[in-house]
Amino acid sequence: MAWFPRNKVVVPIDFSDASTAAVQAGAEMVASPADLHVIHVLVPLDYVHPGALTPAFDESERQQVARRHLDEFLARLGLSKVQAVVRLGDPGLDITEYANEIEADLIVISSHGYHGVKRFLLGSVAERVIRHAHCPVLVLRRPDAD
Repeated sequence: MAWFPRNKVVVPIDFSDASTAAVQAGAEMVASPADLHVIHVLVPLDYVHPGALTPAFDESERQQVARRHLDEFLARLGLSKVQAVVRLGDPGLDITEYANEIEADLIVISSHGYHGVKRFLLGSVAERVIRHAHCPVLVLRRPDAD
């Protein structure tokens, strides 16, 4: 039984340990696994990225590999009946666009807890999601964050 029932919960993942915790938290908030939407957003390869120079590995192949990895990730957690999506684009914007499209009640996202120069250089998907989301966002702090 969900302790804080929501009709549709979106959980963005990057396959980290923090993502596992976010998916598990999201699963506790829905009445049925079908109400949990797990999304992974691939950043497009640009022309300066070394992977863009390899014509044999295109964006559709990257999406297929990511989808297989996502399915395996969810199967290991015993959550193969959730809605799983792989998109290509800007993670912060695509997550919020997807949540808007499905009329999500909540987004549960993990934070890596970077600050200072690391945060400036890497950006913060969680922060971007908070700024652009149309629904409430629950940010889970990394257990080892200082």
